[in-house]
Amino acid sequence: MHTKQLPGTDILLSPITYGAFAIGGWFWGGADEGEAIRAIETALDNGITTIDTAPVYGMGHSENVVGNTIKGKRSKVQLLTKFGMRWDVNTGDFAFDTNDNDGKPVKVYKFNGKQSVIEECDRSLKRLQTDYIDLLQMHWPDSTTPIEETMEALQILKDQGKIRAAGVCNCPVDLLKKAIAVLPVATNQVGYSMVNRGIEKELVPFCLENGIGILPHTSLQKGLLTGKIKPGHKFNDGDHRPNNVYFKEHNHSEIMKLLASVQSIADERQVSLAQLAINWTMQQPAITSVLVGARNAEQMLDNVKAASFTLTPAELAIINAALQQMDLKL
Repeated sequence: MHTKQLPGTDILLSPITYGAFAIGGWFWGGADEGEAIRAIETALDNGITTIDTAPVYGMGHSENVVGNTIKGKRSKVQLLTKFGMRWDVNTGDFAFDTNDNDGKPVKVYKFNGKQSVIEECDRSLKRLQTDYIDLLQMHWPDSTTPIEETMEALQILKDQGKIRAAGVCNCPVDLLKKAIAVLPVATNQVGYSMVNRGIEKELVPFCLENGIGILPHTSLQKGLLTGKIKPGHKFNDGDHRPNNVYFKEHNHSEIMKLLASVQSIADERQVSLAQLAINWTMQQPAITSVLVGARNAEQMLDNVKAASFTLTPAELAIINAALQQMDLKL
């Protein structure tokens, strides 16, 4: 499988990144740890060597699962994790109330203070069972901490050899400008998919101009673009998706129409709708690696095939025309 260079570094990422959000269990209605381990092992065996996680995914659980699974394989893996979503302090911007995997109520805060960043990195290193992280990312901006201070912390960690590169997530252009004035930022991880294209107007051109890669998450729009979640689908208790705007009746219906209109391209190529959507995302400007989650080995194998073909300009034109016909109420 071909690789993509992490901008400004000599780190090579796989074109698809294994997104380890759902395997944290929290927020997704639970997760089977054995299945999660097999999903990661399947990814590595099939050339998907980049893994993205975060401390808040299961309050440390996702990082622990990843660390246990890659033991003895660290040199073959690019580890991406994050900081700044604290459930153990009441500092920074309050984000939300939730329950951890044991059902205990917790409050989550966005906090990117210098000492907090350094402490979080050390904890992630321990959970991931490694002495360095390839890309450490600010999970969310925090209004109580100047981003310059956060970048200074990342510079310290880089000088110490604990991280190889610094990144951000969910970061608008105005904050990116302040961040790169202190430290080069390799990537910005943001939500992006066929049906969520808000970054194209301002963020994509800025990243192209400044050598910043984009790591798109939610490229399958939380499973909608697989075509497998039909209107009226019953979700597990604790699954957040029924309240998501894209799952509302009108938008769900519009997305199903979109999928019906591009089904012929998938059929002709003998690929799934999910593979089609991932491949479309891979081919968009500034994209470095597409984050895709998988709860089990079967889902992971399906994702891997998305990197086995390249959509033609004619196929892309058909897809883009279908996208223009959608009438989403967001």
